[in-house]
Order: sequence, then structure tokens, then C-alpha cells
Amino acid sequence: MKLLYFAWVRTRVGIGEETVDPPASVVDVASLLDWLRTRSPGHAEALKDPKLVRVAVNQEFAKPDRRLAAGDEVAIFPPVTGG
Repeated sequence: MKLLYFAWVRTRVGIGEETVDPPASVVDVASLLDWLRTRSPGHAEALKDPKLVRVAVNQEFAKPDRRLAAGDEVAIFPPVTGG
């Protein structure tokens, strides 16, 4: 799964993208965000309040219950980003 981080999320996580192989317990966007918070202090800080980020899966906005697959591209970003 390819993860992309934008704007202040990128700054707090410390990287712009990464490829991960999440555990089987990660089945949807909500569980992905939960798992990501355990990966580093930067992830924990950036994702501490899921209401402050938006997620797109394969370039389509996704709700927390959106199911995920191994080859998905997941972008995580603030609700409003500048050009």
C-alpha cells in the first residue's frame, strides 16, 4: 500500500510518501489511521485527531469505513490545502 502525505501532515510525519504492508487488522481507512498512529511519534502527532485530516483512496475521497486493499494508494491531507 502506498501512502502519500501532504501539507502539515507531511511535515509532522517527516516524509512525503511511504510504502507499507499493514497488518491484517487494517481493513478500512479508520483502522489504517489507528495503525499509522503507532508507527512513529510524527505519525501519532499528525493523526491524533482523525477529524483534522482527509483521506483519498485511489484518488477518490474516502470515508472512515472505506475498505482497503493491498495495492491501494492512500493520500492523507488537511481539509484545505493550498496550491
